[in-house]
Amino acid sequence: MTEPSAESEIIRRIVEGEKQLFAVIVDRYKVKVYGIIRSMGLNHQDSQDIAQEAFVKIYRSLANYQDEGHFSAWVYRIVVHAVKDLQRRNRIRSASNDEGIHEPSHQHTPEQLVLQKEMQREIYRQLQELPLKYRLVLLLKYTNDLTYEEICEITGLNADQVRNAMHRGKRSLKKQIENKGGIWFETYTKG
Repeated sequence: MTEPSAESEIIRRIVEGEKQLFAVIVDRYKVKVYGIIRSMGLNHQDSQDIAQEAFVKIYRSLANYQDEGHFSAWVYRIVVHAVKDLQRRNRIRSASNDEGIHEPSHQHTPEQLVLQKEMQREIYRQLQELPLKYRLVLLLKYTNDLTYEEICEITGLNADQVRNAMHRGKRSLKKQIENKGGIWFETYTKG
């Protein structure tokens, strides 16, 4: 499956020397890249640093991009590898739990908004306790709305491993929340 021609055209033009167009790629992906990095347990400062490093790697690797799959999956794979490389070097400070997953609200009353925000924070805190493999597949699926195929491409896992990690991650998250007296909300794990 190929990307829309407009993105392929931008990539081609960057590779041919129109370096300033890379700003378009950064603008398109900066929020998702930062979100993936934060979801992997990094604090704000480390997330910003890794995002910057990842975009440098993406820029330097654009000439090697084959346009055989989704460009977004290729970008996310570089980001995930950059985080894993940093974690291997043990330079990471623990992420604080003061920031969580931010979903648009469809509720209207202030009380409902407060409740929803607190629920998101609690789910985020519980996600941070999951093993990285489970946390990563859940976040790629539910906060980035990626397909199983894209998650396989990013993580290097096969389809069975992704499904298994998804199932075990949801089960572990449910158990953690229930053990802490919380209520399990299927809304966050449909799919």
